[in-house]
Amino acid sequence: MKMDSDLLQSPAVGLTEEEEADMNDWKLPLAFMKKRHSEKIEGSKALAQSWRMKDRMKTVSVALVLCLNVGVDPPDVVKTSPCARLECWIDPLSMSPQKALETIGANLQKQYENWQPRARYKQSLDPTVDEVKKLCTSLRRNAKEERVLFHYNGHGVPRPTVNGEIWVFNKNYTQYIPLSIYDLQTWMGSPSIFVYDCSNAGIIVKSFKQFALQREQELEVAAINPSHPLAQMPLPPSMKNCIQLAACEASELLPMNPDLPADLFTSCLTTPIKIALRWFCMQKSAKLVPGVTLDLIEKIPGRLNDRRTPLGELNWIFTAITDTIAWNVLPRDLFQKLFRQDLLVASLFRNFLLAERIMRSYNCTPVSSPRLPPTYMHAMWQAWDLAVDICLSQLPTIIEEGTAFRLLGSQCSLKESLQAGLRADLPTSTHSAFLGHSPFFAEQLTAFQVWLTMGVENRNPPEQLPIVLQVLLSQVHRLRALDLLGRFLDLGPWAVSLALSVGIFPYVLKLLQSSARELRPLLVFIWAKILAVDSSCQADLVKDNGHKYFLSVLADSYMPAEHRTMAVFILAVIVNSYTTGQEACLQGNLIANCLEQLSDPHPLLRQWVAICLGRIWQNFDPARWCGVRDSAHEKLYTLLTDPIPEVRCAAVFALGTFVGNSGERTDHSTTIDHNVVMMLAQLINDGSPVVRKELVVALSHLVVQYESNFCTVALQFIEEEKNYTVPSPANTAEPGNLTPVRDSPAIPRLRSVTPTPTSELATTARNLNKSLQNLNLNEEGGPAAFSPGNLSTSSSASSTLGSPDNDEYILSFETIDKMRRVSSYSSLNSLIGVSFNSVYTQIWRVLLHLAADPFPEVSDLAMKVLNSIAYKATMNARPQRILDSGSLTQSAPASPTSKGTHIHQAGLCSSSGSPPMPSTSSSSLTNEVPKPPAREPPATRPPYTPTPGGQAPHSHQFPRTRKMFEKGPEQGGEDGDEPCHRNYISASLQTGLCDWSAKYFAQPVMKIPEEHDQESQVRMERQWRFLRNTRVRRQSRNITQKGVSRLDDQIFINRNPGVPSVVKFHPFNTCIAVADKDSICFWDWEKGERLDYFYNGNPRYTRITAMEYLNGHDCSLLLTATDDGALRVWKNFADQKNPEMVTAWQGLSDMLPTTRGQPGTSLARRVSIYLDRSKQGGAGMVVDWEQDTGLLMTSGDVRVVRIWDTDREMKVQDIPTGADSCVTSLSCDSQRSLVVAGLGDGSVRLFDRRMGPNDCRVMTYREHGAWVVKAHLQKETDGHIISVSVNGDVRFFEPRSPDSVNVLQTVKGLTALDIHPQANLFACGSMNQFIAVYNANGDVISNIKYYDGFMGQRIGAISCLAFHPHWPHLAVGSNDYYMSIYSAEKRLR
Repeated sequence: MKMDSDLLQSPAVGLTEEEEADMNDWKLPLAFMKKRHSEKIEGSKALAQSWRMKDRMKTVSVALVLCLNVGVDPPDVVKTSPCARLECWIDPLSMSPQKALETIGANLQKQYENWQPRARYKQSLDPTVDEVKKLCTSLRRNAKEERVLFHYNGHGVPRPTVNGEIWVFNKNYTQYIPLSIYDLQTWMGSPSIFVYDCSNAGIIVKSFKQFALQREQELEVAAINPSHPLAQMPLPPSMKNCIQLAACEASELLPMNPDLPADLFTSCLTTPIKIALRWFCMQKSAKLVPGVTLDLIEKIPGRLNDRRTPLGELNWIFTAITDTIAWNVLPRDLFQKLFRQDLLVASLFRNFLLAERIMRSYNCTPVSSPRLPPTYMHAMWQAWDLAVDICLSQLPTIIEEGTAFRLLGSQCSLKESLQAGLRADLPTSTHSAFLGHSPFFAEQLTAFQVWLTMGVENRNPPEQLPIVLQVLLSQVHRLRALDLLGRFLDLGPWAVSLALSVGIFPYVLKLLQSSARELRPLLVFIWAKILAVDSSCQADLVKDNGHKYFLSVLADSYMPAEHRTMAVFILAVIVNSYTTGQEACLQGNLIANCLEQLSDPHPLLRQWVAICLGRIWQNFDPARWCGVRDSAHEKLYTLLTDPIPEVRCAAVFALGTFVGNSGERTDHSTTIDHNVVMMLAQLINDGSPVVRKELVVALSHLVVQYESNFCTVALQFIEEEKNYTVPSPANTAEPGNLTPVRDSPAIPRLRSVTPTPTSELATTARNLNKSLQNLNLNEEGGPAAFSPGNLSTSSSASSTLGSPDNDEYILSFETIDKMRRVSSYSSLNSLIGVSFNSVYTQIWRVLLHLAADPFPEVSDLAMKVLNSIAYKATMNARPQRILDSGSLTQSAPASPTSKGTHIHQAGLCSSSGSPPMPSTSSSSLTNEVPKPPAREPPATRPPYTPTPGGQAPHSHQFPRTRKMFEKGPEQGGEDGDEPCHRNYISASLQTGLCDWSAKYFAQPVMKIPEEHDQESQVRMERQWRFLRNTRVRRQSRNITQKGVSRLDDQIFINRNPGVPSVVKFHPFNTCIAVADKDSICFWDWEKGERLDYFYNGNPRYTRITAMEYLNGHDCSLLLTATDDGALRVWKNFADQKNPEMVTAWQGLSDMLPTTRGQPGTSLARRVSIYLDRSKQGGAGMVVDWEQDTGLLMTSGDVRVVRIWDTDREMKVQDIPTGADSCVTSLSCDSQRSLVVAGLGDGSVRLFDRRMGPNDCRVMTYREHGAWVVKAHLQKETDGHIISVSVNGDVRFFEPRSPDSVNVLQTVKGLTALDIHPQANLFACGSMNQFIAVYNANGDVISNIKYYDGFMGQRIGAISCLAFHPHWPHLAVGSNDYYMSIYSAEKRLR
């Protein structure tokens, strides 16, 4: 919508205006603006989930190689005095060299065992080359594909060489012997991790990479050229999966500070807390913590793995901080590989971050491969220093007083805390009474909370996320952490992916074992978010019995409906196409639980309960039978009339999968199937296209199950359609009428041009296709004058249906449409055995009706189902015309596959020698000819199996030489008894409803919707529109109140692309919609420009007879009504975008043929000829719209006024007119609940829609002698009814009195009339080519006969006219294609 600059600058925009706008427009409901109207009904694109570790690993073996040679310093290192001496916290000089070596080795093993107790450790102390080789090869042999760690301490040997060697000893320790890294790689294999604690360690890392590259090249050479000498040798292992940690760069020496251990790097990697505390005390800042000495540090109470102790808590904080730093700094995939794949590797890398921080302070740079970005300056280290500071400042008190250290922040391990439920040992207010509780986690949660509440939309992820993960381990903070985590996941799928990549999954899975009630809402919310983004977690849940948690939530009537909805959504994901999940939930009584909630007042819960039921018995027979025992299908019937379309849709889905079970068929199950589909068939005219789409899919399940029966019906209909000619569409009976009506001889028949029966014997598939398409009348054959009957010969219905692949259909749209109309005449039931087949006949008719649905997606789906059956039916039926059924199986050629299935050749060569029908492109037409079930027709028509992929294309799309068995049949089952066509239709038929509904849980639910956010652009635009509306109302009121004395100033004229049949002003902007027979043109009447012209999509023999603007005060939609009873709603018209159909439905399903006026009135007949030459008689469809109630009144060539509720998208009332004539005009007043209808017999009838169908007609006025052109009910509280007939008599009625209170006589031969709602004017258009405008007293104020300009050309016969709802503007369309607008004098405007 364009914003006019003058409107924006208008000085009149004051507070009163805003208040007035608020009063009216803000309160008005909006029609067809729900998500189902604005979004495509499909699931969200699945995000590639990289969080799940595809290859979890364990480090199973550890080689500890120590080359210390205690007491002998290597020649190439000059040590300071004093020098760093401690190795594994032991002074080697404090005992004999051999004992020192063994003690150090044992200590190192203990330090590693703290991180990985289950690994297999082997020490090699001061070894030779052979000992190292033996050690490595044996560890690799035992480890198989798992990881091996190689720890090398080279403090007693020379530094590594540039040639890629490290040093060991000879047997007598008289020489240093080099050991090549290349050999070490060969012995160690992959995957491995190497730790080098020696000076110049970076050299080893470089050499390692060079050797690894060399190996890759050797492997490539050997692979390309098997005769190469390299290929003869045993292949070297690839070193791609190897990790290295080195103490320093290639040019650096290890620090020798005597206050530090000699193996500082090893200490950081294996005893991080101890070294971190010592290092903290050596910093200047430690002087701020009085009384803390290095000796005191040794006395910190507790165990590293017990989080309730000071030492354990520090270790826990350290883990959280290093994990957080890594997650924030590393690329995601590298983080996954190093910090989530292997527990020992993760611990070493966390500790490596500390090594980098400490060693850099001594000018040493630890090196890793893969290399990490620098992390030693990360801000989180300050949080670590603070935690250490707080802990150390309490130390003297703890030690002196021996105070029991109690940590409330961290009670116990996850397992223990879950077993304990959620009992916090003490209320949080008593925290401070105990020493030792670190505020670290509470503060980090607060930081996370600040990020959640204060952040903007596009920002970096919160750095505290990994800490939130750690806090889930703490009972005290768990509730808060889960709450914040839920709020974070609510930000959208990206947040869920982030949380999963941090590693949240095992934690929240484990928490499902908790029995704490207060966790339930939080866990259900979190799991709904996770499963909405990644449904593959269904398997993990069932494996850990997690589904039981959600079953108990669903069964808990005290849980709020929102939480039960999430629980049932989670269960619906668990049972979705996952048999194990279906079995587990069936045992958990899911079906009974769901059935109890079907009538819950919460619509989303009803919707998901139905979807969940539909999924649990989808292709899972035990659940279906459980449903049958519980009468599940009958309980679901109530949802078919639910006020919420999505709930109706879910119920149709559930009943569809109920029918679509491919289990054993018994009489009982067949009866149930029939009952279900006949219930479903009642939704054929549901107001919501999503429901009707789901209906087609549900019916297609039945079609697949009873395919042979449907093939019989299809053939019968095809035969019928060939033998019957079709009466004029204008006079046809109701298409969707399920009871056959015999046609009366009076209806003129049209000559059929179908091929003669004799040609049938020689019909090949190609001819068949042609004959099926020529079933419609061709131009030369039929009587030319009868245009509506001349359905076009072109087989492609894409113009009608908007379907891209219609030309591949065996039944064109015209054929189906004709078949649909034929089915109303022929008594098919007498031709096909009534008792058994009647259900199939009825359902076939329902599908025919849906194939002509005004909403393209519905008709496309129905066309697919019909064509798939028609294809099978005709393909199976044709060859048997020349075979008797006995020879059928012998004549089928053997299959080229080894599976032993028979091929049933589709088009056996006919007498004319034309080639057989080629199979569709992906495989031949295979399946075993099945043994016929007792109740089905005999085996003359075995089910034909097309490929799962599409309709049968015309044979001429393939070369004639195409071989029958070009692609062998791949899809037949091994045993051949289950026909493989089962999923032909159903595989391609899906509506995406369930996936689309699941998007709700992936999107933010806590965020304020844009329309309610005062600052949002959507809100501002609405505000602007409402101010504009108020201005239009006020300015136009000023003009009309002064009185309009003339209305003949032509302000717009243009030639319309088609003859205008309906014209409608937009109430507030300068746009006018002009409809011709089947298209709509939009003009800007102020600028004189054409804005848009588009096709409405109605079939050829129908015309647009009414239009309404919906939501004209806000986001306008255009509703069009056609005389076949279809309603279509469009958006994005008259602007730069392409118009889109929002919805469409059959507003009136039983439009009847009618005559216009009384037989004797020649005037009425002449008028009707002017109105629409192609269609004599019939009022078409008339509508009236109430914005404030969202109700749409519809009527026309029917005997009822049908009221639709656009919010519920369903029919809410049928008011019988009580007349034998059509309704020609409708007007309603929502304040008084009155509806007035003008009829073709001249009567005007007043209805009160609050009363029952028999009492609601409160007044009938019979004063007009002829067809009523317009009946108008004034909107005021005591408003009159104004009506006018073709004879030109205008009558005013007071709703309470039986006679007119006033009569005016206007022009004869009236073709169109409109009444201005504000200005008390009415305008009459005559077939005698003039317009007269009258005021309320009946005085002519203007008489318009000629156009301005055009040398005074006479205006054409008036086809339509309409007043603007506010301005004194009159739009006029005439039969000469011109569209003009007249207004009051300029000075008034």
